[in-house]
Amino acid sequence: MSSLQVRKLTYAALYLAIALVLPFVTGQIPEIGAMLCPMHIPALLCGFMCGWPWGAVVGFIAPLLRSVVFGMPVLFPTAVAMAFELAVYGTLAGLLYHLLPRRRWTVYVVLVISMIGGRIVWGIVSLILAGLSGNSFTWAMFIAGAVTNAIPGIIMHLVLIPLLVTLMDKAGLSLNKPPARKGAGS
Repeated sequence: MSSLQVRKLTYAALYLAIALVLPFVTGQIPEIGAMLCPMHIPALLCGFMCGWPWGAVVGFIAPLLRSVVFGMPVLFPTAVAMAFELAVYGTLAGLLYHLLPRRRWTVYVVLVISMIGGRIVWGIVSLILAGLSGNSFTWAMFIAGAVTNAIPGIIMHLVLIPLLVTLMDKAGLSLNKPPARKGAGS
């Protein structure tokens, strides 16, 4: 295993640990924790910093592992739907951040696309899980879960994630390097 892979594995393990612990900050008041979406932060950061495969794995494992170890979120359907949502967050954040040019706006564009994609997948998986368990999942439930109830978390992510990604990039902590660009004379 190369040194870079060991560093990515170490970072990913750190982001997974943060995903398990961070909800305790808001866990005393479950309604606030659900609105701030604290497990989303490490999944997104892992994608940005380590690349899409690592972001996908950390995003998928975090809610399932936290459910099994701590009992929250409830495994079915909440943690299962979150697993797919956070896997998409990590995947899109890592992939798009790797492919797009590094400009001031890049982090915001990647973050917004990742959050939209993850929430759409959460809705689709929630619809499937509700159907499998004989329940319904309505458009109003999707809007409430993906948008209305998550507005504080969305705002916090739009402020916090770009700041953290920028600081970590400047500190040389990003392992998700963009592909080398060929010069004009090539």
